[in-house]
Amino acid sequence: MITEKIEALLQEKYQEPEFADCFTIEIKQEGGNRLEVFVDSDSGMQFEKCQRISRFLEAHLDTNGWLGEVYTLEVSSPGIERPLKFARQYLRNIGRTFEVRLSAGETKTGVLKAVNPESIVLEEEIKWKEGKKNMKGTVQTVIPFEHIAKAIVKISFS
Repeated sequence: MITEKIEALLQEKYQEPEFADCFTIEIKQEGGNRLEVFVDSDSGMQFEKCQRISRFLEAHLDTNGWLGEVYTLEVSSPGIERPLKFARQYLRNIGRTFEVRLSAGETKTGVLKAVNPESIVLEEEIKWKEGKKNMKGTVQTVIPFEHIAKAIVKISFS
């Protein structure tokens, strides 16, 4: 299958020093001759890195004819709106607001405070009443990765 061949090529590319912190998020083949490759990097994915990976893959696609003569190849970083898939993606997002849907169905929204090998720490704002007074404060919740169904960075325009 083409996706396994592309993944193998990417793993080869990631052996080069300037791509050593890169990793594959997803490879999608659509319609037979359209290929989307989402890659990320611990140091951030710049346009130039995507472009060089794209040219590397194009050379192999052209030489081997895996998608035929006419094909579309898109290599990009996962946009901010895409859910995070790997623990290493959370590290660059400490301090940002997240919406986390848990496997049990509950959704939590808060600021990512820490990332541990097996979990994240999310700081949520809570509200409660004491008598007639409305109170608010924060609570930090440890969420194991295994309990996260979907986590996305919330974009704030304020």
